[in-house]
Amino acid sequence: MRSRTARRALTAAVGAAAVILVPLWAAAPYPAGPERMQVYLTTTSDPAGRRVVKGLEKQAPLPFIQGGTAGITVDESKTYQRFEGGGASFTDTAAWLLKSSGALSGATRDATLKKLFDPATGIGLGFIRNPMGTSDLARFGYTFDDMPAGRTDPELRNFSLAHDLAGVLPLTARARELNPAVKVMASPWSAPAWMKDNEKLEQGRLRSRYYATYARYFVKYLQAYRDRGVPVDYVSVQNEPTCCSGYPSMRWNASGLAYFTKNDLLPALRQAGLATKVLALDWNWDRYDAFARETVDDPAIRRHPNFGGIAWHGYGGDVGQQTLMHDRYPGLPAYDTEHSGGRWIGNQQREDMHNLIDYTRNWGRSWVKWSIAVDRNGGPHHGGCGNCTGLITVHHGAGRGHGTVDYTVEYYTMGHLTKFVRPGAHRIGSTASATVPNVAWRNPDGSRALIAYNDTGRTRRTAVNWGGRHVTYDLPAGAAATFTW
Repeated sequence: MRSRTARRALTAAVGAAAVILVPLWAAAPYPAGPERMQVYLTTTSDPAGRRVVKGLEKQAPLPFIQGGTAGITVDESKTYQRFEGGGASFTDTAAWLLKSSGALSGATRDATLKKLFDPATGIGLGFIRNPMGTSDLARFGYTFDDMPAGRTDPELRNFSLAHDLAGVLPLTARARELNPAVKVMASPWSAPAWMKDNEKLEQGRLRSRYYATYARYFVKYLQAYRDRGVPVDYVSVQNEPTCCSGYPSMRWNASGLAYFTKNDLLPALRQAGLATKVLALDWNWDRYDAFARETVDDPAIRRHPNFGGIAWHGYGGDVGQQTLMHDRYPGLPAYDTEHSGGRWIGNQQREDMHNLIDYTRNWGRSWVKWSIAVDRNGGPHHGGCGNCTGLITVHHGAGRGHGTVDYTVEYYTMGHLTKFVRPGAHRIGSTASATVPNVAWRNPDGSRALIAYNDTGRTRRTAVNWGGRHVTYDLPAGAAATFTW
C-alpha cells in the first residue's frame, strides 16, 4: 500500500528551512483595518499529539499595536494559488459507520455531519474524495459492474450505483447541502474484474480492448451522480497506479495512463458534455516521473478542457516536487488528495500541521486526508491499512461508547484550515520560519487567516505584522493556532 512511513517532506523550494525573519513593515501601510486579531488554539497533552486539550478554542482577542517588529510578516502584495477546499473521503468504511451500520441515531449522524461540513457551526470541510468503487477501507470488494466469473458486460448493461445509494451518495449529497461550496472527486482503485487480464480486483492490468468501455464506465458513474444532484468536479484515472498487492488495485505504466487519458477518457467526458476534470498521478511526489510525466508533458492533454492538473499524495518523496512542477507549468493546478493519519505517525498534530503548511506553501489547492471515519480498531477494512485513523471515530458494537462519535486531533488540525479559509481564498505572502512554520490567506470577503504551528519544545512569543501594525502572542509549545482579522 502506501509506504505508511511518517516522512514529512521539507519545503526547500519555499523556505521551510530555517531563515532570518525579515520584517516587511517598512512598506506603505494598508488602509485602515480592524483593531483586533482573533486567535483559535489547538493543543495536545501527549507525545503522540492525539489527546486534544484545547480544540480550536477561541482565545482573547489581540489588540493591534502601531509599528512593526521582528516576526512573521503577512504581505498581501504577494499572491499565490487559489484555495478550493480541505476534507477527506466517504470511504465504504466511513459511509457504513455513519449510516448503514445503524450505530448512530439520525440525530447524532446529522449533528456529526454539521460539525464536519457546516461552515458556520462546524469546520466547513470543502473537499470530498470518494473511492470510485471499492478500496482498502471497505468491508468487501466491489465495483459498479460486477459479473460472475467468466462473464463480461462490454455494453455495461449491468452497471448499477446500488452500493453508493446506500450510504456514500446520500452522505455526499447532505455534505453539499450543508456546504454548497464542496468539491467532489472520485478515484478508482480497480476496474471491474472482467475488464482485467487477471480477472481479479487485486492487481492485474486493464485489457486494451476495454479502454473505451472503461471510459464509458467513468461516464456512467459521473452521469449517475449528476442525475442525483451530486456533480463530480474531478476524477483521477487511478488511485496510486500499480500499488499494491493485498487489496483492490490495478497496474499501469506511464504510456498506458497517457494513452487512456488522451484517447479514451478525455474524449468520452467531452462527448458526454461533462465538465468533470481529470487529475493526473494521484500518488506520491516520487512517483511523478514513473506514472505522470508522459501524461502531463503532452500539450494536447494539458490544453484539453477536461484536464485539471495533478493530484499528489504525501507518503513518499519531497513536497518541493509540487513547486518544481508549478515552475515548469505555471498554470497547472496542484491538489493534495491523500495523506492518511495513522498510528504509525509519531506525533499526529505535528505531522498534520506540517502537511497543511508545506502542501499549501508548495502551491497545493487542497488538503485532503483519507477516510472521514473509522472505528476504534481502524476499520472495517479490506486488506491494506489496518492502523489508519480518521477525522472522527465512530463507536459501534459491544464495548465502550456504542453509538457515539469521537473527534480526533485530525478534525481540529483540518479545522485550522477549513473553518477559516474559504473556497476562493488566495494564499498571500508570509515570512517562512523553521520554528513557527506558517501560511497566510486572504478570503474573498477580504478577511485574512494566518495558520501557524510552534514546532519547538517551549512557548514562543510570536509577533504577526500586517499593514504597519503588529500583534504579539505567546504560542504554547507544540500548539497550532489560526489568527484571523
